[in-house]
Amino acid sequence: MDLTNIGDLVVRQSYGRDVTFRVEALERNRAIIKGTEFRLLADAPVYDLVPVKGDILTGRAKEARIKAEKGLQRLHEERKSLEEQNRALLGIERAAVPSEVSSQSYFEVPGKVLHLDGDPLYLKKSMDLYEKLRVPAQGHYVNEKSMADVLYRLLPNVRPDIVVITGHDGVLKNRVHNDLYSLSSYKNSRSFVEAIQVARQYERNFDSLTIVAGACQSHFEALLQAGANFASSPGRILIHALDPVYIAAKAAFTSVRGTIHITDVLKHTISGIQGVGGIETRGSYRVGLPKFQDLSQLNVVPSVM
Repeated sequence: MDLTNIGDLVVRQSYGRDVTFRVEALERNRAIIKGTEFRLLADAPVYDLVPVKGDILTGRAKEARIKAEKGLQRLHEERKSLEEQNRALLGIERAAVPSEVSSQSYFEVPGKVLHLDGDPLYLKKSMDLYEKLRVPAQGHYVNEKSMADVLYRLLPNVRPDIVVITGHDGVLKNRVHNDLYSLSSYKNSRSFVEAIQVARQYERNFDSLTIVAGACQSHFEALLQAGANFASSPGRILIHALDPVYIAAKAAFTSVRGTIHITDVLKHTISGIQGVGGIETRGSYRVGLPKFQDLSQLNVVPSVM
């Protein structure tokens, strides 16, 4: 077998080569590996790793990449549909506004996202996707155990409409009494709960602040009970790295006049309804009139000499 180096793409032979990883660190005969598509951080014996040539994905990772591409395309289509709805709405209401206001002259105010991520690579992927979707977002790489303290400082300054709290999590191998309802059975679910509680103390209205929280195999019930609108993972499965971004984008571009269609958003996440669940939530998107103008182009006569 080829020698394994940091940065290599690999799969695990013992798991049927189902998930593609990148080697993050090597410690003697073991490797720390991170999922390329799933929010999964693991360790494995070097002899169990099989190199993957180029960027060729296999198994579940390949399926996840295909679903992610379809999900991105769906979001772009929904953005176009939203623009058409806005034009139609303004056209219907044109009699109520001056005749010089056209259906093209509105401006958009999508919900603003504050994204805390316990993984710098996934954070970068998330921020790139926010930019592609034109979602206003501020991202911070924060260790999961520090998220509550960081949120306490950031929320009054950023004043987001949507908070994403994610990173790495998982069901511990050596959990006490095999109890999946105990927070002590999870790597970082307790930290996510504490961060959600801080956010909910800042804003108790579920429609004024949408919280998306959790990672792979997180304690879904505890996250919802702490105050999250959407959380992972009902089926204690691996979730795709970009599922929290997909939900945040849906919230950012769903009108304040309506609610996010739960079944629609969940069935179209890459991980599906076993990976993410949530409650009925109002959107954060608004339109306004008239569209902002370039004031330097206006021929304004001074009223005061």
